[in-house]
Amino acid sequence: MSRDTSSTNKLIHESSPYLLQHAHNPVNWQGWNEDAWKQAREENKLVLISIGYSACHWCHVMEHESFEDENVARIMNDHFICIKVDREERPDVDQIYMSAVQLMTGHGGWPLNCFATPDGRPVYGGTYFPKDKWMNVLFNLSDLWKTEPEKVHDYAAQLTDGVRRSELIVAKNEQSPIRFDSLAKSWNNWSKRIDNTEGGPNKAPKFPLPNNYLFLLHLGQSSLTDHTLREGINRHLHLTLKKMAFGGIYDQVGGGFARYSTDTLWKVPHFEKMLYDNAQLIFLYCEAWLVNPDPLYKTIVYETLAFIKRELTSREGFCYSALDADSEGVEGKYYIWTEEELKELCGTDFPLLAALLSVDEDGLWEHEEYILLRREEEDELCTRFNLSKTELKEKTDRLKAKLLVRREQRIRPGLDDKSLTSWNALMISAWVQAYKVFGDPDFLQSALLIAEHIQAKVSKPDGGLFHTYKNGKAGINGFLEDYCFYTESLIALYEVTFDEKWLMKASQLCDYTLKYFYDPESKFFWFTSSQDQPLICRKFELSDNVIPSSNSSMGKCLFLLGHFTDNPDYLAKAEHMLQQVQEELEGYGAGYSNWGILQLRMLQPLYEVVFVGKDVDEKREIIQKHYFSNVIFAGSSSESSIPLLKNRFKDGQTLIYVCREKSCLAPVSDPGEALKMLQEDYEN
Repeated sequence: MSRDTSSTNKLIHESSPYLLQHAHNPVNWQGWNEDAWKQAREENKLVLISIGYSACHWCHVMEHESFEDENVARIMNDHFICIKVDREERPDVDQIYMSAVQLMTGHGGWPLNCFATPDGRPVYGGTYFPKDKWMNVLFNLSDLWKTEPEKVHDYAAQLTDGVRRSELIVAKNEQSPIRFDSLAKSWNNWSKRIDNTEGGPNKAPKFPLPNNYLFLLHLGQSSLTDHTLREGINRHLHLTLKKMAFGGIYDQVGGGFARYSTDTLWKVPHFEKMLYDNAQLIFLYCEAWLVNPDPLYKTIVYETLAFIKRELTSREGFCYSALDADSEGVEGKYYIWTEEELKELCGTDFPLLAALLSVDEDGLWEHEEYILLRREEEDELCTRFNLSKTELKEKTDRLKAKLLVRREQRIRPGLDDKSLTSWNALMISAWVQAYKVFGDPDFLQSALLIAEHIQAKVSKPDGGLFHTYKNGKAGINGFLEDYCFYTESLIALYEVTFDEKWLMKASQLCDYTLKYFYDPESKFFWFTSSQDQPLICRKFELSDNVIPSSNSSMGKCLFLLGHFTDNPDYLAKAEHMLQQVQEELEGYGAGYSNWGILQLRMLQPLYEVVFVGKDVDEKREIIQKHYFSNVIFAGSSSESSIPLLKNRFKDGQTLIYVCREKSCLAPVSDPGEALKMLQEDYEN
């Protein structure tokens, strides 16, 4: 999209791509900083807090309609102090004003536009406003502030009180036992709202919500789940994974998933691609392959990892945040095709491509253009075109490569080239899981590169983390999501490398988080550090969404580290957190699915598989290629002080200990024998 650069505002000094997109608006935008708020107080003006992100389509629309318009900008500049916020840089700010808008309107989304008094208390807001309505809002609020400021202050006080009350958590004195029946009830409630034809929820839009399906995968494999329940869960899970992989939400040419589908068929995506979605979906499809080794799942993993490497990874190995939905100002233009273009490109292979990727009524979208998606199974295509599966794969790969080369000649969607610690941590976990499942050493190297980068570039001298990184500079004090996701990824790294520095770092981060984020009254963790400049309220994040909540992730960290380091305080804290949300999980499993994974872990026996000796990596790899939902791995090629490894090293031998809740069977040297012991005990 071409932009008028005749105007320049203070956003020109920011690094966020989203803020820089608005740097040449005639609006006098400022970033979120004390100078902007000081000006609001001195001039006694209402503040517009306008929040979005670089890949947001409707953010672009509102910018073009209103923020690039000189007349609209004049009204905004005359009557308001205008602050632009990148929600990905400042999720803490976004959470507060999103809560306010949801209280006012009953819904939220981006762009988020919230007006506040000069001391930051919200007054009025909404999401996308068409130009005429936006101008009415500006005039009405400006007049009200001038003529009846006491009315504005009264409403701001009430609304701010509502936002603060939404964060009140009353710790339960009597702790109910953690029960499996709450998970069964959760699924029974959830199953009333699912689509058993196309997968996912029975509504549009459809978001992938990978953590939902990771929870269902574990629930569907649990020995605690009865046969009928398992069948229903697994049927829905694998239907959903297949339908997403076949749909237009998945980039059939270049790999990777779009943020969501606008319809119930997974056909028409909202074309933006986010790092956090793809990292979690890679992890999910890896885990699903362990349960059901469908070649489709492996294809999705490899193609999506290739997309991440090709389009979202910097030369340093750190991952960028997102690709825009738009190119040349048109949503989806980069990804759609005309029939004529495909015929010219594929020649005599066009009939196969048309059948393979639905260049027909199924794929037809707008303006005689097609969204590529799958409908037919491989067996059907092989029969129709008289091809073996090997021949079909070879032709498919060749055709996709042709399309990718042609597509890369187009004008690309905008890249959000900032790196976020939390999302990169999710990507570490994805690379690790892919390495664990498929054994490609390049996958492990990619994970290690990100981890080393976080250690070197976004870690603070006191042991803390920064949230953002761009152009060699780290910034913004880390949020709870940075600490919990990175801690989880470090534990995962330890389990595939047995390098104790990663486990030690995970423990250090956990202790740091307890020091600066933990609230002893509620027994949960604040989203922001006690070191941060306070906002109008401090928030918790409890319910899971497109990304697992930071508190549910911290619960998992405490549980795992409690077992690795034999720390009963960690375990007690994790259990207390889970007990507090058990009722919510029962009533609304889709919003507490990461808590559900933690609950399954606590309900089932925990297995510890311990390797000691010179061949630990070789033997670990054999066992880790099998699915076990509640196993932790520890190992060392020498003596170790880790509690699970103490006094187990025998010089000249490689031994495997299979333990269940600290009670171990006799050690063995053959991984096949250890695997058999583990499977027999696990199934019993």
